[in-house]
Amino acid sequence: MSHSPLLNLPGPSRDLLDDVESALAAARGFVADFDPELVVVFSPDHYNGFFYRTMPPFCIGTAARGVGDYGTYAGPLDVPGDIANDCARAVLESGVDVAISAGMDVDHGTVQPLEKLFGDATFRPVIPIFINSVATPLGPLRRVRALGAAVGTFLGTLGKRVLVVGSGGLSHDPPVPTLATAPPAALARIVGGEPMTPEQRQARQVAVMDAAQAFAHGDSPLQPLNPEWDQAFLDLVDANRLDEVDAWSNGWIEQQAGHSAHEIRTWIAAFAALAAHGRYQTGHRFYRAAPELIAGFAVRTAVCNP
Repeated sequence: MSHSPLLNLPGPSRDLLDDVESALAAARGFVADFDPELVVVFSPDHYNGFFYRTMPPFCIGTAARGVGDYGTYAGPLDVPGDIANDCARAVLESGVDVAISAGMDVDHGTVQPLEKLFGDATFRPVIPIFINSVATPLGPLRRVRALGAAVGTFLGTLGKRVLVVGSGGLSHDPPVPTLATAPPAALARIVGGEPMTPEQRQARQVAVMDAAQAFAHGDSPLQPLNPEWDQAFLDLVDANRLDEVDAWSNGWIEQQAGHSAHEIRTWIAAFAALAAHGRYQTGHRFYRAAPELIAGFAVRTAVCNP
């Protein structure tokens, strides 16, 4: 499923919010019927928990807390540390290099899906797995697929009902600072992790809302959404053709769908975890190009074929 801070802020139209909420309600029903004992969330970060002082491509949280950005939950998550550590060992043994964090800070990219699916970010035990999708340089997509497969193989040994979530937007290019262009204040945050004051967080929220309004009205320098590219990606996911992303270059993804389209990495990892057990079948399907959210917004549910 996609996420967006703008779902928690004033601005998006009632029509859009109702449309998204209908899709999320279907996903909630799917999750409630499945009744998972454990949740694994593949998610990006937006310089709230991971910074250029040390930027791993992948990291498994053995303990984690929400930072509370954009009105999401602030506080500790229920992370089963022993299982998370075993997962990290299994992934490393499979040949995929992954970091661990015994004090992971996670933002709305991790917490919002938990709140939307369960109503409470701490309702179920959760293992957060960070996939760098913002801070260049980025590794090749084939390594993301290998990560997902390794995690999925491990999860199959637990004898538990496990819900795997991939949290990321499709085509979108929001105003995220970069190492090359960030002004000094933003540079201190994205490199050193300098905490934002409440005033700075409020100013950031206002800036995001203003950027979304300008984008929705066609008065923005941000790269347009690409619904055709989004649909092609979703078709690939629906058809169990994940191996085709191995040929996609990072530069091509940015050119076609914007810098933050790299968040599809979370989807690739999640579906690769399912694919580790054979073909999967997608169920609920939703997509909307949503300029008011500065994102191609999508939801999919899927199960492994029996």
